Amino acid sequence: MISPRSLLLRLATALAMCAGLARAAETEVSVTTAPLTLEHAIELALANNQRLKVSAFGPEIARANVLAEYGHFEPTISFSRSYAETEAPGAVIAPATRALLQTDDYSLSLDGLAPWGLTYSLGATAENQRGTFNGFTDNYATFGGVTFTQPLLRGFGFGANLAGLRIAKANRGISDWQHKQTVIDTVTAVIYAYNNLQQAHENVRIARLSRDLAAQLLDENQKRHRVGAISDADVTQARARVATREESILYAEQAVRDLENQLRQLIGETEFPARGAAIPLAELPPAGNVSVNAAADVKVAYAQRPDYQAARLGVTVTRAQQVAAQNALLPRLDFVGSYGYGGLDPVFRTARTQVRDEDARAYSVGMVVKIPLAFTEGRGRARAARLALRQAEADLVRLEQDIAVSVAAAAGQIETTRARVAATRQAFDLQQQALRDEQKKFKAGTSSTFFVLQEQELLAAAENNYARALADQRRAIAAYDRETGRTLEHYQLTVAQH
Repeated sequence: MISPRSLLLRLATALAMCAGLARAAETEVSVTTAPLTLEHAIELALANNQRLKVSAFGPEIARANVLAEYGHFEPTISFSRSYAETEAPGAVIAPATRALLQTDDYSLSLDGLAPWGLTYSLGATAENQRGTFNGFTDNYATFGGVTFTQPLLRGFGFGANLAGLRIAKANRGISDWQHKQTVIDTVTAVIYAYNNLQQAHENVRIARLSRDLAAQLLDENQKRHRVGAISDADVTQARARVATREESILYAEQAVRDLENQLRQLIGETEFPARGAAIPLAELPPAGNVSVNAAADVKVAYAQRPDYQAARLGVTVTRAQQVAAQNALLPRLDFVGSYGYGGLDPVFRTARTQVRDEDARAYSVGMVVKIPLAFTEGRGRARAARLALRQAEADLVRLEQDIAVSVAAAAGQIETTRARVAATRQAFDLQQQALRDEQKKFKAGTSSTFFVLQEQELLAAAENNYARALADQRRAIAAYDRETGRTLEHYQLTVAQH
């Protein structure tokens, strides 16, 4: 039997657990329903945006390609072992048999390529020839030393042999700048989507306020109609406008849902409900005054815009390709040689010892010449590379002009939106006063339902214009940051590079 004290202790424990669960549930709700700030939306996008995840592979792939190009100059250890058996050709008169030659070849070497085009092989070889000519007695010919080939025309120099590495390094830089551009574009898209969604919420609020104003007018008209102060037409007019403005609310709410899904996609969510809990947004303050200097900021854009820096590196790529193509236009003239020591003995160890003791010196020198008859391929590749370089340089000049124009246009938008905010705010204030005046005239019997409804719609339009001007001003600042390459600096963001 449970004592009363034990029962009270268990009851107290259960109540404490329930209170703890309630507090946990309250905390979870407060977290999930907390307004989403623009800064937090940007953080979520940087962590979860799928486009950024895909783009992040680019720099890593480019770095792997640089490593692969370094690998061209990595020495390799080579070992080979072969056996050959050859019968002497010609007729055989019985009972004679064909002469037979058996050959064993061994080689072990360290091979590599130098950045100026020299190919080398440092190692040792051994050949054992035996056959009917010596009663199949072993006869080892050994050699230890270095063999090399040094191009003197085609394939000579750092420009020809480091072209692949220089291109890979430039592509690595291009990939870094392209990823940074993707980050900037994503942050700018989040700013736009956030402002668009906040503007859509404002549109819903304004549409509902306009509907409420029409409903108030309908209620007043119905009261006045019951006492015979106004006609049926006034009530019908007011009722029709209430229905029309209900439709406007539906459109505005659907726009909110569509824009919410766009923001959800940017911040990395994978579910886009047609009907669901709305994303609460933190109210954005009006944009502050931004000082612009288009002439000075163009230079800033040249230094910080990823697309311009990537284009400059693109010129580096085409220049390296052009150098390599010019070198490939030359005929091949190679100096070949070897130097080392040889050995010869029926016993392999003795032949090897002769090489080690440098008993017999062995060397060779020579030249290899290859000249294409018409240089057709080389001339074609050299011409294409030369034109590609000129094209890249011309495209860089074109991009500089585009940047100058876009920075000037973005600066103009900031000035325009600042003036629009002031003008639309004044129009909104004046329209509020105009509606109040018209309502007073209506109550005094000197106006009609039509004019009051008209003023209500003009007020809604003025408030929409003001909300749009505020959002456009914030979007203009985001666009100016993007055009000048300052987006990451503005939000104190950095793109990690490995």
